Amino acid sequence: MTYEFILAEKPGHGVGLIRLNRPKALNALSPDLMAELGAALKAFDADPEVGCILLTGNERAFAAGADIKAMAHAGAVEMLKNDLISVWETIHHITKPVIAAVSGFCLGGGCELAMSCDLIVASESAQFGQPEINLGIIPGFGGTQRLTHAIGKGLAMEMVLADRRLSAEEAQAYGLVNHIFPVETYLDEATKLAAKIAGQAPLAVRLAKEAVNKAFELSLREGLQHERRLFQMLFATADQKEGMAAFVAKRPAHWTGQ
Repeated sequence: MTYEFILAEKPGHGVGLIRLNRPKALNALSPDLMAELGAALKAFDADPEVGCILLTGNERAFAAGADIKAMAHAGAVEMLKNDLISVWETIHHITKPVIAAVSGFCLGGGCELAMSCDLIVASESAQFGQPEINLGIIPGFGGTQRLTHAIGKGLAMEMVLADRRLSAEEAQAYGLVNHIFPVETYLDEATKLAAKIAGQAPLAVRLAKEAVNKAFELSLREGLQHERRLFQMLFATADQKEGMAAFVAKRPAHWTGQ
């Protein structure tokens, strides 16, 4: 499929790479870009050659926010009917792990997009923030919720109310970012991480992602019960038999996703 506002490719090793591609607008998340992003995510999620999805922008900006020009004159009813919400729901329902590779500006909707991913790899220049308050609005695509889960109430309040920005180092210290690398190598390192995940047993990876995400939606008791069911379910897979046989025989496992 040909896209106008994103680039999608398979660089190998089970990785599906999506690059936001509106460099003149600092990759602002226009409705058209978001629609293409949703389509690309669904395509990679259904592709048996892809085991992990990598989402990035460019060295200057992952995404500097939503496209303000596209919503400046919108009314409440228009925003209520806006199909952007369904695109963000699409991201939430992708079954394969999604890694955000972030450099430069990661603000507003861009920060919300990165937090919608399962892991974040950042360059040393990455800057995270939720500056919507400066526009007379608040984050509308998970910013107040995911940010609070990730870094705690106090710091999330400061970012949302006072436009505090986090450097890559601060974001890692507060648990928002997994790894930091130089600008020159951050995408290569993120690709290596994606390839490592893609090389694991596909069904186990899928259910592991589901189990971790459920920790934010269920009570501890419910989460433990859900985890146990997924754990038991994997004993019906060929990959479980192969993985344990390979461990006993001290040889590499060969996954089939069955």
